[in-house]
Amino acid sequence: MVGRSRVRVLLVFMLFVLSAVAYLDRVNISVAGVQMRAEYGIDQVRLGWVFSAFLVGYALFQVPAGWLATRLGPRRVLTLAILWWALFTALTALVSPAWGNIVTLLIVVRAALGAGESVVYPAGNQFLARWIPAEERGKANGWIFAGVGAGSGIAPPLVTWIVAVGGWRASFYICALIGLVIGGCWYLLARDRPEEHPRVDSAELAHIRSGLPAAIAGQREPTPWKAILTSRNVWALFASYFAFGYVVWLFFSWFFIYLAEARNLDLKSSAIYGMLPFIAMTLCCLAGGAINDRLAATRGLYWGRCILSVASFLLTSAFLFAGPTVTSTGIAVAILTGGAGAMYLSQSSFWSVTADIAGQHTGVVSGFMNMGCQVGGAITASLTPWIAERFGWAAAFDVAAALTVVGAVVWAFVDPTRPLEPVARAGAPDSAGAALAIEG
Repeated sequence: MVGRSRVRVLLVFMLFVLSAVAYLDRVNISVAGVQMRAEYGIDQVRLGWVFSAFLVGYALFQVPAGWLATRLGPRRVLTLAILWWALFTALTALVSPAWGNIVTLLIVVRAALGAGESVVYPAGNQFLARWIPAEERGKANGWIFAGVGAGSGIAPPLVTWIVAVGGWRASFYICALIGLVIGGCWYLLARDRPEEHPRVDSAELAHIRSGLPAAIAGQREPTPWKAILTSRNVWALFASYFAFGYVVWLFFSWFFIYLAEARNLDLKSSAIYGMLPFIAMTLCCLAGGAINDRLAATRGLYWGRCILSVASFLLTSAFLFAGPTVTSTGIAVAILTGGAGAMYLSQSSFWSVTADIAGQHTGVVSGFMNMGCQVGGAITASLTPWIAERFGWAAAFDVAAALTVVGAVVWAFVDPTRPLEPVARAGAPDSAGAALAIEG
């Protein structure tokens, strides 16, 4: 429609930036951790505990974060969360052995940081459920989660440079400051619903409402906990996202250290090579979102959301099995980069399906699903160094590859056309919504 405002596009881009900053703040420790470990005398296994602490805090608060985003709105909840995680990003650098056991202190601080960052994606998906028509959700989620690759890709060179110039502590202070600036921009620009935003014109509002279930604009309903906890779809998404989290956190937590210690690269080379998987994640996340929407429009939601994800997982498995066996560091990194990118072809599907099936309860269901991802990440953060130490790095990647096969099988049983509760499209007769089955 000519002249239609595009505020939703601007706010999706803001969520992309928030996503990038969130991952910059959580991945910086994998780069700064080399110097931190040397200064404090922390071995690799105990550093893994610190990595896992973030993910435990992140996982435990996923469902409460989704519930808060549903009740209080994504604008305020995200702003408060950014203030919280900026504080604990800075505290990562401030803790001192003079305060007590340094590993324990780092575990507490990183767990608190994880709790703060747990809000980002459940709140973001709650925003999408209110602002983005169903036919645009693949691309919107593609952009938001492209921020994961962008933030993680920026982290190695940026943090390496900051560490070289100002020491490892400076990297946490600067990342905290960046978060505060972006959080302020989000609060000024965002609104919880399109009808509340002064720059959304009537044409854009009509376009948004035409692609949303009527329930989204209706009165607030109690959270259907029984329907959520007994849903085959929800548990399948949880299990498959567990496998996803195990794989991607191998890259977030250990890939930089794998290059430095297993491939014997220096700090500069590790930073350059360490960017590549995250660049691939960014590009493939955008591509996956576009393919998702295209297939959903031409072949139906099952092809767009589920079959794409099955193919993504199987392709990832092949790359992860092959990469560590290659002698050449350059070729090995190229293959593993392909695995990281292939996995992110499926990213938008996870979050699009939760919005498809959960309606106004998207924040809660997204949080529950994302808890699976973070549990997988917490396990790989601690288990990977143990496997690598005893069986070699190839075995660590083999375990991740095997899990992706399991995740592919689980995705095949997801049905994105079966909602948790009966819903109707805005403007459609109520009987049309009543005819839809309740997921059980």
